[in-house]
Amino acid sequence: MSAPTHTRPHPATTGGVDIRLPWWALALPTLAFIVLLALMLNPSDAQAAAGDPAITHLFERAHQLMAR
Repeated sequence: MSAPTHTRPHPATTGGVDIRLPWWALALPTLAFIVLLALMLNPSDAQAAAGDPAITHLFERAHQLMAR
């Protein structure tokens, strides 16, 4: 009884991978990051949320640096 021989698969093309993402696949995470960063850097909200004045000072300083 002879064993079946397997042929090797054809090598993949070297043209690269063709992946197409919809526009919102990058836009929505970017928008969410910007919104969360803006909420975090707002010193009035940071003072109400954080009881530690050092954290509030850090947020205020970051906000001043971003505003320049």
